[in-house]
Amino acid sequence: RKKCLLCNNLLMIVAASIMGCSKIAQSFEMILIGRFMCGISAGKVISPTGLCVPLHHQYVGEISPRKLRGFANSTSSFFWSLGKAVGQISGQRELLGSKSLWPMLMASCGLPALVQLVTLPFFPESPPFLLMHKGDQEGCKKAIRQLWGEGRHQAEIDDIMKEKATMKNIKILSVLELMKEQAFRWQLYMIVILTATVQLCGINAV
Repeated sequence: RKKCLLCNNLLMIVAASIMGCSKIAQSFEMILIGRFMCGISAGKVISPTGLCVPLHHQYVGEISPRKLRGFANSTSSFFWSLGKAVGQISGQRELLGSKSLWPMLMASCGLPALVQLVTLPFFPESPPFLLMHKGDQEGCKKAIRQLWGEGRHQAEIDDIMKEKATMKNIKILSVLELMKEQAFRWQLYMIVILTATVQLCGINAV
């Protein structure tokens, strides 16, 4: 989880650098490339499909104590809204939306990624990931103590072990297998239609 987030931050910093240098290079193609990379990293404004949203939910949800897990996962929506508001304000002509400063506005998306790139290495890997995928029980206990402090955390470890035992009996489907599976056909149709038509519901105008 943590390595994916770090790589995603690097992708966003590269995208911000490309867009920030587009005016100096006099290349609108660099803006297109940078925005494409931003889309892979962060996703769309209204319908997030990039890497950071599922990674954020997975990592933050897994490192949070059970009683704070719902609150921690709701931070994603809060920061999306905050980011859009800051972007709207920063894009005003009196701030960064001027003819001379717009490259800085486009490159500003790299600042949060840089902050996370610097701070994230000080956080441990996700305890469920360490236990379920790596089989590292000691590493899991160490990560839990680092995140939640000293105390009795055996109940949380037992929950992860139960989840691991349950996962052994579940077949993980590839994307191609999922698309071929008849039982999930209508669910897939619904998801595709909802995702494709969300742009037509007027939420962008709002």
